[in-house]
Amino acid sequence: MRSGRRRRARWPLARRAVRRRAAADAALLVVAVAFAVPLAWLVLASLDERATLRVRLPAAPTLHNFSAVLTDEITFTPMLNSLLICGGATLLTVGCAALAAYPLSRFRSRFARPYLLTVLFSACLPVTAIMVPVYALFVRVDLIDTRYGTALFLAAAQLPFAVWLMKNFMDGVPAALEEAAWTDGASWFQTLLRIILPLMGPGLSVVAVYTFIMMWGNFFVPFMLLLSPEQLPASVSIFTFFGNYGAIAFGELAAFSVLYSTPVILLYILISKRLGGGFTLGGAVKG
Repeated sequence: MRSGRRRRARWPLARRAVRRRAAADAALLVVAVAFAVPLAWLVLASLDERATLRVRLPAAPTLHNFSAVLTDEITFTPMLNSLLICGGATLLTVGCAALAAYPLSRFRSRFARPYLLTVLFSACLPVTAIMVPVYALFVRVDLIDTRYGTALFLAAAQLPFAVWLMKNFMDGVPAALEEAAWTDGASWFQTLLRIILPLMGPGLSVVAVYTFIMMWGNFFVPFMLLLSPEQLPASVSIFTFFGNYGAIAFGELAAFSVLYSTPVILLYILISKRLGGGFTLGGAVKG
């Protein structure tokens, strides 16, 4: 009798669990559809010569949109500018973040926590709030309309959050490895370069990918700091497809967007194995 009562008491609980799971699955499905529909439009519109804002199968799939945008002026030069600006800024950000995160991770100070909070707060400041004084500064120091000047500002804008991420990853590397290297006569810079950074490969990959993606999709900064059309990156040259009086070449815009997304996708594929890994100490620390 008692076992039967217990089973009957469990049925409402089981039904509630099923309902909650169904509600969670439905919510996830809605979110997945919200992400999938724009991607489906992007792919389908790039193959449709008469594309509109509607998600529909092209009547006659064609690569005309890709052939129309694969020119030096529309795609190749802006993509090269984007790679030079974002690639250089990413390397600068990762290098500076590693140097800044090392003392924060290894040395204990009462100012470390306030400093980290200040860094995190500065990462939350909107770039638009400081663009006017930045523009005036760039004009005065003759950095306006230069790709390296734009790369320097992008690196400085992404550096606070990169330092925060790098510090957290660096905390996972055992300090005993550094002490062993110091015993053998290595300097702190050699320890950082040859021991810590190789062991935190996944962390470096995360910082590099996040930084590159944030810079790659940045429109406002290069739009303000670059004036010459031949200097503009792909994130700004996308205005080419927006004509006068609201006329938009949807097919060419979708084809250009597919090409514009390719470097980020390739970058993630190339380092996906490192993103899934951890610290491979290989028995370096023995108790």
